[in-house]
Amino acid sequence: MIVYQNTKINFSNDVISNDIENIILDFFKKKIGHRTTTNEINSWKNSMQYMNNVLLDQNIPDDIGIVVEYQIPQTSKRIDFIITGQNENYEDFAILVELKQWSSSEITTKDGIISTFVGNRHREVSHPSYQAWTYAALLNGFNEAVYTSDITLVPCAYLHNYANDGIINNHFYKEYIDKAPLFLKEDVMKLRNFIKSFVKYGDKNKVMLEIDGGRIRPSKSLADSLSSMLKGNQEFLMIDEQKLVYETALQLAQKSSPVNKNVLIVEGGPGTGKSVVAINLLANLTKLGLLTQYVTKNAAPREVYKTKLTGTFKQTEISNFFTGSGSFVDKEVNIFDALIVDEAHRLNEKSGMFKNLGDNQIKEIMNAATFSVFFIDENQKVAIHDIGEKNEIKKWAASLGAKVTELELSSQFRCNGSDGYLAWLDYILQIRDTANTTIDTKEFDFRIFDNPDDLRDLIFEKNKINNKARIVAGYCWKWISKKQPDKKDIVLSDNFAMQWNLADDGMKWVIQSESVNEIGCIHTCQGLEVDYIGVIIGDDLIVRNGQVITDPSKRDSNDSTVRGYKTMIKNNPDYALDLLQNIIKNTYRTLMTRGMKGCYIYCTDKETNEYFKQSLQSK
Repeated sequence: MIVYQNTKINFSNDVISNDIENIILDFFKKKIGHRTTTNEINSWKNSMQYMNNVLLDQNIPDDIGIVVEYQIPQTSKRIDFIITGQNENYEDFAILVELKQWSSSEITTKDGIISTFVGNRHREVSHPSYQAWTYAALLNGFNEAVYTSDITLVPCAYLHNYANDGIINNHFYKEYIDKAPLFLKEDVMKLRNFIKSFVKYGDKNKVMLEIDGGRIRPSKSLADSLSSMLKGNQEFLMIDEQKLVYETALQLAQKSSPVNKNVLIVEGGPGTGKSVVAINLLANLTKLGLLTQYVTKNAAPREVYKTKLTGTFKQTEISNFFTGSGSFVDKEVNIFDALIVDEAHRLNEKSGMFKNLGDNQIKEIMNAATFSVFFIDENQKVAIHDIGEKNEIKKWAASLGAKVTELELSSQFRCNGSDGYLAWLDYILQIRDTANTTIDTKEFDFRIFDNPDDLRDLIFEKNKINNKARIVAGYCWKWISKKQPDKKDIVLSDNFAMQWNLADDGMKWVIQSESVNEIGCIHTCQGLEVDYIGVIIGDDLIVRNGQVITDPSKRDSNDSTVRGYKTMIKNNPDYALDLLQNIIKNTYRTLMTRGMKGCYIYCTDKETNEYFKQSLQSK
């Protein structure tokens, strides 16, 4: 998505008008749908003046293209400034410029990470050259127009307030500065010549329009890339907060010991890259010779990853990589160098089939490793026995004498990078009040169907592309077919009768080639993703007079996520009812964020279906 676009001559006139920041802001509000911070508006005012000065050269054509704030597809990240044009051979180029207001910084010991004053405090962030390089790599990886139309992307960074101090351009960052050259306060002429070396003629082919209209290629699947990553290959470039989390974890793991235990808590919503960072850590800590395991309560991600590794690694090696959260009850103290806990919000107090083993999974994990990292999203707690909360983790860390570091992942990579969709979901499910009372269906393909047949047919059609479309549902129907394979579990119309996922597929349901013909649930899809998800909302969540109402009695009695709720209500009704409401809403929020490109829903209750339809019509 392009916020502001013009030719060089018109951009220059906008700057000279002394109103460039408000011109950009008007476009920003129209395209993004909301205002932005005063700091960002001021940065436009300052940086655009500097970029205009750089471009004031008669050998830089007036008809080159200028783009300010381009949102990278499938992310919430924006490239500050882009220059498009052609070189002397009439080849198309796009120069990506990362702009910073910085004037000082401090070197860190973390690869690609630097410390500076930003956001009203000193903090560690990606080096500008690393940032520019990874943004270009993301654009190369997501946009078909770039990789099929011979458009060359050239990243660089310009810190127009920063005088050379030997820190920002220290040799420690040379690898990334070589990939994305760094220009400082005194480098106006150097940056100008850099631009002229790639752009001699104007943007004859409307390069940026071609990029912006390019078909979005599916992002790499984490599971598909796991084998390569564990062999030491770099499959996923981590950007911004991902890079900081990864480097911090790497550093903490290497310095931790039985007398210096460390815990890292990483908060992040759906699609913020928690699992990408977790698997990168697993691969690289293992490569460093540190005894490391990937831990989840939910078996689905583990089984998918194990399946992808089968045939590449021995079964004993695979089992050493992945384990369940209940496997540390009797583990020796500090036997592991690192434990990487994904979906930490799903941890339980007790372990075992009957939840009668051990003391506390959080405590036992910390006890077993000198370093443990917990990736957590408290809004994805979907069972009444889930205890994975930040405060609970901090409590046990203190009791074991472990130092706690807290970081956050905020960049959105799922749901086509639409933070607005996630905020709208919270609003429409009445999880929390947000400003996002409407949804842009052009940004993320969200549809409501009046009958389940149409939803199923569309998912089948989408699945023909690359086997990455699935149907899921709330656990409101008995799993009859588990013992009677000829029976259908979910019958919604004369033409709609489907089974829950096959028992043989188990937690590998999301990747089995024929499983599009079956319906999954929260147990088989949490922690995983597809391109398109179809969600059947059962009678456990209905709407009456605009109020979202939850009813755990509509869940099947075999659903472990609410098992024991009647006793809980009897003992503490206020607490239990509030908890159950959150669990059911979180379940559907989680199901409705499994799709990277689209989500389609059908509600068994007509008034509820109408509620969602009206929410789309109110735009």
